Amino acid sequence: MEGITWLTHRFVMHGFLWYLHEDHHKPTGHKIEKNDAFFLIFAIPSWLCIMLGLQNKIYWVAAIGFGIALYGLAYFIVHEVIIHQRFKWFTRSNNVYIRTIRWAHKMHHKHLDKHEGESFGMLFVAKKYWDKVKKDKLSINMKS
Repeated sequence: MEGITWLTHRFVMHGFLWYLHEDHHKPTGHKIEKNDAFFLIFAIPSWLCIMLGLQNKIYWVAAIGFGIALYGLAYFIVHEVIIHQRFKWFTRSNNVYIRTIRWAHKMHHKHLDKHEGESFGMLFVAKKYWDKVKKDKLSINMKS
């Protein structure tokens, strides 16, 4: 799913559906963003695959639906809770992985239009972000 997510984020959300995703890069101050419509865009096919796959005993179709749903749950936890902290559950983590995905996402959000960008994935990030976070941690430890 991470590869599909990267492609979808890069070419759909930063492509022909930018008008839905734009307020995620240029916040309006509203609690609900147009970007939140992507929940339905992905939840509906997931639900249909699960329902129709199970009803018709086509289990590989149901498995696709469950995969989309599980990735949606991971997205909610990682993107909404850990990265953007829309819910204040893990706000003070010093975990290197969490700091790395947060940094990569911050670098993604520094680009305010749809054409420029970097770090379109969510769970896997480029080595340069790991290196930056580890370097920062090392310099903090050396100062202590």
